[in-house]
Amino acid sequence: MKHFPASQLIINGDGSAFHLHLKPEFLADKIILVGDQDRVNIVASFFDEGSIECDVQSREFHTITGKYKGKRISCISTGIGTDNCDIVMNEIDSLANIDYNTREEKAEKRHLEIIRIGTCGGMQEDIPLGTFLVSQKSIGFDGVLAFYHDRDKIADLGFEKALVDFIGYPKKAAVPYVVAANPELVDRIAKDDMMRGCTIAANGFYGPQGRNLRVDIAVPDINEKITAFRYEGQRITNYEMEGSCIAGLALHMGHKAMTVCCVIAQRKVEAANTDYKPRVKELIKTVLERF
Repeated sequence: MKHFPASQLIINGDGSAFHLHLKPEFLADKIILVGDQDRVNIVASFFDEGSIECDVQSREFHTITGKYKGKRISCISTGIGTDNCDIVMNEIDSLANIDYNTREEKAEKRHLEIIRIGTCGGMQEDIPLGTFLVSQKSIGFDGVLAFYHDRDKIADLGFEKALVDFIGYPKKAAVPYVVAANPELVDRIAKDDMMRGCTIAANGFYGPQGRNLRVDIAVPDINEKITAFRYEGQRITNYEMEGSCIAGLALHMGHKAMTVCCVIAQRKVEAANTDYKPRVKELIKTVLERF
């Protein structure tokens, strides 16, 4: 078994993970990830009365572990972006599969189920505001997965090449990677009443999502090209900012993961809904029921 020195795995003095400040005994096998730290409280508001085991916050990372109808669940906020998700995914995996006392990898592995609940922008005209959209595939514009061994073994290389060639992707940008969500988890959550699609996880909100303000973007018509792109009957349905890292690292680590978002902006028809919280709350309830 691997041994992890203090420089590789930083453990706080109280025995908790460095960023999350979460102790191993408080991590459930079912995990909901949200971007907004305040959304953790919304998820926890549905938990069974008296079931909350911990409520821990450090920076943007907020964790509450409790039960929903007897199911033990941890809800953790990641903050915005795949760089934060790299921290969260590695630390929850370490809490599950590394002995924090001996610093050794555990012989018997825990396999976590991870669902990101977020918001997104729709990229096709037939995706209305308020749609619950499950990412069957995530397209990472962020480059995080390239820092891990055997990135190509878990990626859809044909999809990647077709997308890069079609868009005329900037040569100095990180090559997009395409990874699949866990199909069993997708079927369990999406059932037959949620839309399924391919989602770009952008490494920024403005230029990387084709928003053009005072600084011109490298590919001015990138969103028109993204909307028109097709690969083996698949199309790109939406933008968000975290799902690719979660899906990719989960595949590497042996966990099940997926992302489901509520569409709160429609990029094709230039519409947005700022009063989206009731609909997101409905999505949270639905996920908790099906998780």
